[in-house]
Amino acid sequence: MELASIEKLIEKYENAETSLKEEAALKTYFSEDIVAPHLEQYKAMFTYFQESKEQRFTKTIPLRKKTSNMWWLSIAASVAVIFSVYFMDSPSGLTASEQEEAEMALLETQKAFQLISQNLNKGGNVAIAGLSEFEKAQNKVFKLKK
Repeated sequence: MELASIEKLIEKYENAETSLKEEAALKTYFSEDIVAPHLEQYKAMFTYFQESKEQRFTKTIPLRKKTSNMWWLSIAASVAVIFSVYFMDSPSGLTASEQEEAEMALLETQKAFQLISQNLNKGGNVAIAGLSEFEKAQNKVFKLKK
């Protein structure tokens, strides 16, 4: 192949304007032993493409076999459930004073939750009133029609 046409093809190749036939012509030119001295730098690139195309990965990849711990976990959970059912004290075993203390604690907790609920409701009403004031101001600024 003429040296001038190879130089034109290299220029087109660098601008990404070559066709597959033109690239094949470049590969065959640079795969030959005799290459123009000023084009030696391109020979390494085209021979690399050919060599990398022929490379294959031949090593085997070791895969770990997944061991299932679900069998052991299900046995452990079953033992824990049986153990807790067998050794757990029943709630009817409370003494009268313990029962009374538990009821008092329940009443105090209910009072605390009622107080929290009332305060949250008050805050909600204030927030809604603030939103209506914001809406009025917004309507004045943007002159929106209702």
